[in-house]
Order: sequence, then C-alpha cells, then structure tokens
Amino acid sequence: MQYCNQRLKIAALVLGLSTLFAPGALGQGLEVGKARVPGSRAEITQSFAPVVKVAAPAVVNVYASQKAPKVRNPFEGDPFFERFFGGMAQPERARQSVGSGVIVSKDGMVVTNHHVIEGMSEIKVALADRREFEAEVKLRDPKTDLAVLKIKSNGDFPVLEMGDSERLEVGDLVLAIGNPFGVGQTVTQGIVSALARTHVGVSDYQFFIQTDAAINPGNSGGALVDTNGRLIGINTAIFSQSGGSHGIGFAIPVTMVKAVVESAKTGESVRRPWLGATLQNITPDLAETLNLKRPIGALVTNTVAGGAAEKAGLHKLDVVTAVDGVEIEDPDAFGYRFATKTVGGTAKLAVLRGGKPIEIALPLMAAPEVPAKAALVVKTESPFQGATLWNISPAVKDELSLQNADAGVVVADVAAGSSAAEVGFRKGDILLAINGVAIESTAGFEKANKPKAYVWRVRINRGGQILNSIFGG
Repeated sequence: MQYCNQRLKIAALVLGLSTLFAPGALGQGLEVGKARVPGSRAEITQSFAPVVKVAAPAVVNVYASQKAPKVRNPFEGDPFFERFFGGMAQPERARQSVGSGVIVSKDGMVVTNHHVIEGMSEIKVALADRREFEAEVKLRDPKTDLAVLKIKSNGDFPVLEMGDSERLEVGDLVLAIGNPFGVGQTVTQGIVSALARTHVGVSDYQFFIQTDAAINPGNSGGALVDTNGRLIGINTAIFSQSGGSHGIGFAIPVTMVKAVVESAKTGESVRRPWLGATLQNITPDLAETLNLKRPIGALVTNTVAGGAAEKAGLHKLDVVTAVDGVEIEDPDAFGYRFATKTVGGTAKLAVLRGGKPIEIALPLMAAPEVPAKAALVVKTESPFQGATLWNISPAVKDELSLQNADAGVVVADVAAGSSAAEVGFRKGDILLAINGVAIESTAGFEKANKPKAYVWRVRINRGGQILNSIFGG
C-alpha cells in the first residue's frame, strides 16, 4: 500500500500538482482536469475490452476486385499459329484491394475510403461475426477520399455511433480498428498526437487527426474511436518509409464523414458551398506587411465575378481569421470548415481588413454549372479515343480541383486501354487547341476532331503547365 501511495505522489509531481495526500484519499483517485490519476490497482489494470465490444461489431473488412480486360494475342487470327498453338488465349488478370469500413446505419450503409474501392466493380464486406455480403457503391467522393457502400441485404446490422471530432484534444486516448495487411480485424491503441494536420497529400481537404495508434495497409477505411466507443474518424493514411506503421497515422474527422453520409442517404452527390475566391497562406513576411500580430488566417488574393465571396463583399487582401467562431490557421483549415457547411443559409466570417476586425455574412451557395458539362465520350479514331470531355464551369473547376482553367475543355475520364490512355492523357488535362484550332467547347472539339489527320498537334494545360505535343494519326 505504501508503494502504491508513493507512485501516486510521483504521478502528482509529474503533473505539477500541489495536492496533499490525506491518509484516506488512496483508492479514490485524483482529479486532474478531465483526466484522473488511477486510485487503485483495479483502475491501473483497466481494459479497453468494453469499448471494443461496443465498436468492433460495426467495423467490417472490405474486399474489392476488378477483372482486367483480356490481353489480346498478337497472333490472333493467324491460321498457322492458331493451328499449332490453339489461339494462345491469354488469361484475365484481376485487380484486388483490401481495406476496412464502418457500418453507420442499421440497413447496412458502410463508410470506407474511396481509394479502397476506386476502379473496382465487385465489392464484398465481411462482418466481425464472419458473415459476408455483397455491396454496391452508393456514393463516391474522391475530394475527401470517402465512399459510402450499401450492403445488399435487408438485415438489421450493428451500428457504430458517431462522436464529435470537434471536442477532441491532443492526448486523448483512441483505438484504431481495421483489417491490417488482410489478417483480420485488429485493434490497436494510442493517443491523439495532433489535430488539424495539413499537407498530408491524401485528399483535397487537408485537415486530419494524427494518431500514434498503429495503422497499417488494410486499415484504410477503418474506425478511429474514442474511449466511449464512438466513431471520431476514418483511418486513411500513414507516414511511412517502409510501408509499415511508424506511429504517424491520419484519420478523416467524423465531422466531414457526417456530411458525406447525409448526402448518400438523400441519394444525391455531395454538394458543397462555393467560395468563389482564391486564398493564400500568410507567411511571417506577409504578416509584417499586413500589420498582423501572428502569421495565421487565409489571405484573399482574388474573387470571382458572381461568386459567394464577391456577393458577401470580401475584398482582395482581406484576411479571414475564423468561420462561425472557429479560428482558422490557413487556407486548408478554411477549406475544411467551409466544406462541412450545408448549401443554403450563411456562414459568419471574421475578417481583418486593413488591420481592423469586421464580420461578413457569406452566402452558402453551390458553384454554378454554366456552361453545362455537355459530356462527350470520344469514340472516333484519334489520339483522344476513350477520353470523356467536359465543358469548364465553376462547378467543374470545383469538382476536379482545376487551377488556372479559363479556356478549353477538360478531360474528365480516360478509359483503360484506350488510345487516350496509351498516348498519356490524364484526368484533369485541359485541351486548348488541336492543329492550331482553339478548343472552346465539347462541340468545338467534335468539329476539330472529325477530319482524319496524319499528325495531331495538341496544346494542353496540365496543372498550370502548358504542353505542346505531337501524335501520329
């Protein structure tokens, strides 16, 4: 008993406490803000088993696959080779992916990462009780790297309650549940190492929970839960040079997950507010120039005519410091806060203009799709065969995260094995001109693409870099 009491005294000193230990205090525990020093051996040997029993049944393994197209035999149709080698049929090669998911509704709606099911045609989920079901994709949201599946069954499934990622603090205990390396459901424990991590390079909205709970390949799409057994994040990525866990894992906050799930429930694609402005990081030098006390916030460098920012009265060189009372440190933090808002209504922005604080009511409006996409799938024989082209509008810019896209038509998709794929066209490429003819719309592209040509001179905007390429006809 004296040894335990001594340990508590040491713990109190480490925590910087001045509380004195009364003879009868042992076994009651010591309050430290939200946390508490264990007061007995039973408390010291507490188990996370009750939390796992609540959360684990709703965490599933996700198995996705896609059969690759049959490889064509170069001698197919040649009587000599077919006579002696029987046509030399080539086997189909299948692509496979293994990940995790979380059941969020009793009718079998499952949240996972988009990269787990991207390009896959056959999806199965396996529950902790070993039942397996086929699933279909209800919603894909590459911008957040989230996808929502629906189990093909009318069963009453276990559900993981969603928590509140906004109340997380660095140091909070968390559990990661998933299917690492495809070995089966596994639970690891750690703490919240950091919040609002940006520059991770996983999705368009860079705002992640960082944890040291072991996350490995296969954990993607799995649950990060708090000590109450509530979902606080979807495990998404790791920082690793070896492919294994090094104690730096990232999860998408459940606040963003809720917005995506609500869209899936309504059967609509995710509609997010459109700012209609360009934001920039504030460096220490910029902060000094703008007479700011600290280099935080998002600097407005440009506004789009007819956009929400212009309508609200945001000006160039305004500094946005908070959204609905929540302080933002940089444009990534603003993008996350803004993206979790629902279209309709307004958001209150705290802004510094000339060093003076003002408040602006920003309308939460969707980006207009003007002109219409007028989607065109190129089928004619040319280097563009197999590409899907769209007209460029504010909505398309937002959907495909296009920068400096004020002319041309954008490549929205490239079919595998097509001519467009073989010559190297990519999703997001902007076609500016073909054989000297400027391309202003998909209808204009059709006209320029019709004549049979021996040489195709193509001007492309790829991520702001202008490329001039020549392809044989």
